[in-house]
Amino acid sequence: MTFTSVDYLIFAVVVFFLYWIGRNRTLQNLILLVASYLFYGYVHPWFCLLLAISTVTDYVCGLRMASHPDHKRLYLIISLAVNLGMLCGFKYFNFFMENVHAVLDTIGLSPGEFTLSIFLPVGISFYTFQTLSYTIDIYRGELKPTKSFIDFACFVSLFPQLVAGPIERAAHMIPQLQRDRNWHFDFLFTAWPLIIRGYLKKLVIADNVAVFVDKVFMLESPGYALLVAGGLAFALQIYADFSAYTDIARGTARLFGIELMENFKRPYLAISPSDFWRRWHISFSSWIRDYVYIPLGGSRVNTTLGFFAVIMTTMGLAGLWHGAAWHFVAWGLFHGGITFVYH
Repeated sequence: MTFTSVDYLIFAVVVFFLYWIGRNRTLQNLILLVASYLFYGYVHPWFCLLLAISTVTDYVCGLRMASHPDHKRLYLIISLAVNLGMLCGFKYFNFFMENVHAVLDTIGLSPGEFTLSIFLPVGISFYTFQTLSYTIDIYRGELKPTKSFIDFACFVSLFPQLVAGPIERAAHMIPQLQRDRNWHFDFLFTAWPLIIRGYLKKLVIADNVAVFVDKVFMLESPGYALLVAGGLAFALQIYADFSAYTDIARGTARLFGIELMENFKRPYLAISPSDFWRRWHISFSSWIRDYVYIPLGGSRVNTTLGFFAVIMTTMGLAGLWHGAAWHFVAWGLFHGGITFVYH
């Protein structure tokens, strides 16, 4: 179910009225939870099984880390293994096997190809990172686990931001789900500008620019000027498309009295590579900073070579997160390289 479909508009309206009829906070969260699973499993119901496995695993691991602090490393490992195991299995297995086959073929072993017909569950990269931040923060002592399974499950699966972010943190989202929410017209007045802006970006700008971009990059021998125009047009398309989704997600969440984080702050006005990543896909760039870059040493690394290794590893993984292909890795390394040169 996409944001631009009629089905979604009907779905959102029905959930909106059911939600505000239920004045009890627990009932409201339960309505959001059921609606989120209906939304996620609308086309492929089996997607919900993976979402439920991730949710139950991290809910239990969070509680066990608090009740058994001497074994919290074990429960963190379980959380990482389950979540990253599902992510790698569904998103990266074939990529890994194709590269293993290519390496073996190069040295003359020529094994038979082994890949699986795996359908990538939409949004798994987003909710995996979202729920992992919960267990990692508990392990670090920065967050206390929630005892309400409904509240936690709602945090993981909230439908406006489930399939494309923003990647929320538990410290920001769960307190909102734990407090009473009463209807106020400010929710409507602040939500609709975001929603309308999002639909304008998506339907008027992104979808129309995409027609030109597709035509340019389908040409066998486009001229240099046409390639530059196509590249600039694609920059506009991808920003309008992605930020449109975030606007609609944030606006929809406000209709339910929930505030999602801002994900874009005029990124093409950035004055440096680092500034760009403080403005573009902020929820992801801050996640990769807090859970990859800083643990690897970050700015504490004293040597130039060490900093180069940290920034290239971080951005290479960031590229791989975006897609299971070498051109995504190259894209991440490119950003790592220009960030390193800038520093």
